[in-house]
Order: sequence, then structure tokens, then C-alpha cells
Amino acid sequence: MRLPSRSTLALAAAGALASTGTAYLGARNLLVVQASRARTVIPKAWDVPPRGDGIYTPGGGSVQRWQRGMPVDLHLMIFGDSTATGYGCMSAEEVPGVLIARGLADQTGKRIRLSTKAIVGATSKGVSGQVDAMFVAGPPPDAAVMMIGANDITALNGITPSARRLGKTVTRLRTAGAVVVVGTCPDLGVITAIPQPLRSLAHARTSRLARAQAGAVRSAGGTPVPLANLLAPQFRATPELMFSADGFHPSPAAYALAAAQLLVALCDALGQEVHSPVLNLAARSDTPDLGAPSTRLSALARLWRRPAPSSSAPSSYQPMGSD
Repeated sequence: MRLPSRSTLALAAAGALASTGTAYLGARNLLVVQASRARTVIPKAWDVPPRGDGIYTPGGGSVQRWQRGMPVDLHLMIFGDSTATGYGCMSAEEVPGVLIARGLADQTGKRIRLSTKAIVGATSKGVSGQVDAMFVAGPPPDAAVMMIGANDITALNGITPSARRLGKTVTRLRTAGAVVVVGTCPDLGVITAIPQPLRSLAHARTSRLARAQAGAVRSAGGTPVPLANLLAPQFRATPELMFSADGFHPSPAAYALAAAQLLVALCDALGQEVHSPVLNLAARSDTPDLGAPSTRLSALARLWRRPAPSSSAPSSYQPMGSD
């Protein structure tokens, strides 16, 4: 959930609210003041996230460096922003891509090749560029996992254009034969370093984007996973576990929970039955328990893959976003 250099969610939210023309001048001034103060408490990101690309086999063990011509059963690529890279993790074993690759190897009994294309600071435009580069470099993966959205909010990108760009990117991967799972925009309203009322505005905008992303991904044939719905309650209940020391970036425990949810959705999309435990996190005593993610996400993913109801038939179904 990294913000662009010299920018904050607070400043972006202030600009967004001011641009609507619906706020009173006093409210606008308050937002600008809060934005300025937020700059002093939200850190900039400098570190390079650890990388764990390579081949993962069932039962754990050391990652094997992939070389051209080496046999694998499934190629997994990770696209997205800093959350997809695992920014803030100290070890490659903590980043979501590695957790998903190890979990997928254990669940399927197959050799999994992991390739990470995600870049810190990426927006929906950046993810499109990541896929462009992938097609130039080589064949598409068998499966793709994306985590994207927060930087579209901080960059003040439009909700609908951002979701549309994401949908087109998913379509390209699906047309190439890849299974695609997308973790939609996280709830930036859980970041207490951002003062009210900016925090409420951040929640509202990220919720809108997550809903729009879910619809676009689903229409493109991918599987959206509402990370805000699934993880925000834990961020609010146990912030000391879910946030890293700076109070802004996710902790390894939070990344582990996100990886578990994405892994279940990916297995479901691949037609792979999920066995418990989803991830071997027994050694991580600091990881909160979400209950039964495999059952919940499996049913959720199947629901999202149902055809959209006919326009002639009324429906009470509402896509699940991050409200």
C-alpha cells in the first residue's frame, strides 16, 4: 500500500473532494491542512522488496533457480503494485508470491515456477505495461495473480477508467489462456495515520474502485477477490499485528492472510480441490486467523464466475466490493 514519492493518500483525497465542487470552502481548507500534516507521519518507501522467483516443489525445500529448458508443471506470474511485491517484508519467504507458489505446489503436487512482474508504485496503467513486457519477453503464464488499486486512488485516476484498464489487461491474459485472479483495491480507510474526515473519504473511494474492479475482472473472465472485505476487519481489530512498524505498510502476517485468500481463489479457478491447511503457517504465531477461508473463498469464487443475469430478468445480486 505504498504511496507515490512526496504524495500521500490524504493529499490525493483532499484533491478528489475539492474537485467534486460539493464541499464547502471550510471543509476543503480542513482537508488541505490534514493533508499537509499527514506528510510528516506517512513514510516514503525506499527499500527493494525481496525476490523469490524460481521453482517450488511440493513439501517445501529450497527454491530452485529456473533456467531455460527446465521442466515445470505450471508457470505462475505475479502482477501489480507494492502489495504484490510484498513491500515491507524482510525475507522472500514472507512475500505473497512465494507463499502462493509454495501453497500451490503443496495443493496440486506440481512443480510451480514463480515469476514476479509487479512493481512498487504501479497503477492499472502500470499493470498493463507489465503484461506488455511479459508478452515481449516470452510466452504467457498458466496462471496470473494481481494485487492492484491503491495507487490509482492516490494518483487520482478515475474509478471507471482504472477498472476498465484492469479489465482489458485481464482479457489479454485470459485470451492467451491464463487463469487470472485479482485482489481488488484494499481499504485505505483502515490507516489510522490518515486523520478524519480524510480517512472516511479514502474508505469511500477505495470501496468504489474495488466494486468497479470486481465487475470488470468478472466480465473479462477473471476471478476477483475482495481483499478489503476480507482483511479490513482484521486491520481494525489487531492493527499491531496487521501493520508493519511504520503503521502504514502491511506486516508479513497481513501478507500471509492475503496470500491464503488469493491461493484459495486460484485453486478454485484451476479446478483444484483445496486441502487444509491452505498455507503452512503453523510456525507463524503472529498470524491472525480468519476462520475458514478455503470454504468461504471457494464459494465466493464460484459465485463470481456465474454468468451475469439477463437484462430482462430482475436480480437482487450485487457484486461484492469493499464496502
